[in-house]
Amino acid sequence: MVQDRIDLKNLFVEIRRKGSTSQVSRELDVSMGNISDWKNGRSVPNAVSLVKLADYFGCSVDYLLGRTENRDMI
Repeated sequence: MVQDRIDLKNLFVEIRRKGSTSQVSRELDVSMGNISDWKNGRSVPNAVSLVKLADYFGCSVDYLLGRTENRDMI
């Protein structure tokens, strides 16, 4: 079954674990506005951003998208 809404809760768990949104924004060259839009459900990260985020946090894209609770990369 296809999800009709992307759940980014794990992304924000990882951001809090790593420090702050401003730190993640700087280190990944992603605007604070984009992160705010993701958090508030106004938009979702594109594929390139998702891969950058997963690499940065050392987890899978599926974990960031809430498709699994297993944060390990495959």
